[in-house]
Amino acid sequence: QLLEAKASLSLAQTQYALQLQQAKAQMNNMVPKKQFEQLQKSLREERCKAQQLQENIHLQAEQTCRQLVRTQEEHERLLQAAVEQAEGLEHNLRTAEAALAEKAAQLKDAQAQLSRNKLLIEDLREENRGLAVALQVAELKQKSTEEKNQLLEEQASALKQLIGKITPASLN
Repeated sequence: QLLEAKASLSLAQTQYALQLQQAKAQMNNMVPKKQFEQLQKSLREERCKAQQLQENIHLQAEQTCRQLVRTQEEHERLLQAAVEQAEGLEHNLRTAEAALAEKAAQLKDAQAQLSRNKLLIEDLREENRGLAVALQVAELKQKSTEEKNQLLEEQASALKQLIGKITPASLN
């Protein structure tokens, strides 16, 4: 029993020595209390800073979101204004095109009328040339008739003189 007790004691001493060695190793890996407290304080400060940064980021995200919403609303308003302006310009363009088409039709009608007038003028010129020739012929005939008339008047005057001379002689 003594041997057993010695063996048990030896085993217990070995296990204790091993546990003591492990405890020393763990203690070597452990941080001193003062350093631990400093680390805890630093950790609390860093957590506080992290929370403040997170809150700042959250606020900035909200501000950015609001700014994006305002920007989007402004862009939508500008887009709507641009669409309305484009529609107005399109309407003006259609109106101008219709007016131009009407003017083009009027000009085409005027050009057709001008062409008809040119043909009428050409016909009138031709007729004028014919009338001018006829007038020249009539003037020549009138001149000839006036000359014949003058000749006849001279003959009539000569006849009157002759009759005036014959009549008193025949009365005698």
